[in-house]
Amino acid sequence: MLIDALLSSENELMHNIGDQQSVVLSTRIRLARNLSRHAFPGWAKPAQRAVTQKLCLEALADLTKLKKSHVYRMNELASAEKAMLVERHLISKELASGKDGAVAISRDQTCSVMVNEEDHLRIQVVRGGFHLKRAWKQADLIDTALENVLEIAFSSRLGYLTACPTNVGTGLRASVMLHLPALVFSEQMEKVVRAVNQDGLVVRGWFGEGSDASGNIFQISNQHTLGASEEQILEHLVRWLKSIIEQEENARLRMLENDPYKFFDRISRSYGMLRHAQLLTSAEAMNMISCMRLACDLGMLPQENRAHLDRLIIESQPAHIQVSAGTELDAQERDIHRAKLFRDNFAAYPELNFDILEPGDGADNADASDN
Repeated sequence: MLIDALLSSENELMHNIGDQQSVVLSTRIRLARNLSRHAFPGWAKPAQRAVTQKLCLEALADLTKLKKSHVYRMNELASAEKAMLVERHLISKELASGKDGAVAISRDQTCSVMVNEEDHLRIQVVRGGFHLKRAWKQADLIDTALENVLEIAFSSRLGYLTACPTNVGTGLRASVMLHLPALVFSEQMEKVVRAVNQDGLVVRGWFGEGSDASGNIFQISNQHTLGASEEQILEHLVRWLKSIIEQEENARLRMLENDPYKFFDRISRSYGMLRHAQLLTSAEAMNMISCMRLACDLGMLPQENRAHLDRLIIESQPAHIQVSAGTELDAQERDIHRAKLFRDNFAAYPELNFDILEPGDGADNADASDN
């Protein structure tokens, strides 16, 4: 496979490098940029997209952060390879579905720059934990370096020009991936979604726009990019995120106080299924991992298992199962392989600890962040 070198290298989100926090899985900064006097990818002809791809990849190759990066052209990758990059959140489904796009991925996989997606350039920085400022600083450095060598489409009145009007202005999408099982179990999540939507934020699922919140994982990001500075956008998002994290932690405490046996039973059933099931769909696995991640947060499993569970979220996705099997699989065969993956991994897990938990045992995400 062309992406073997990338798959074999360690990265922050899958190998317990960097912060591992309870409610916050990861932070992402994405910047949309376009080349001046070049047709946007959606309007460009193949020959024009080839020109912009060459210009962008040459510029990226000279950046310090992307020296010796993994560079892949979509027309050279097999469908399973592209799907694996999507499952690792290194490229978008839109880039994977096209033929004229490319991506440069840093060696540590915290940074990826997509070329000829919806815009000529999509700069993306992803960090484990709650680190919006750190991710923004890194993305800004890459953006500045590119502006020194490429003529970027910019209007003194509107800001950065983008293919979609909703990205005009800063071109910034800042998002944080949150694990919110207690808000879902207590049926409070709908209220949270309504509140953030009314204040200029948007809530999406695990794979972004149009996806379900599998495993009780939600991506919360800014909706507006025009009329506010990058710093103002980040500050507004941070205020809401800290509030949502607090609501989740309070919901966990209430569930422990009000109906602990129902709470523990949900976790126990997931633990038993992951240790013994013979068939597991992706959705089932995600929901059960959610319970196991919650068990780590509450002290029912060692906290060091949380990073391993986050890795299993990725490794249990369809393309990863397909590639690890080394042969073409139908849906049921993938479910069989997925169940074996969990049985093999959970054989080494300790038994759940059902000692009475004191309030406040969970990690404090907001204090552990740099925001």
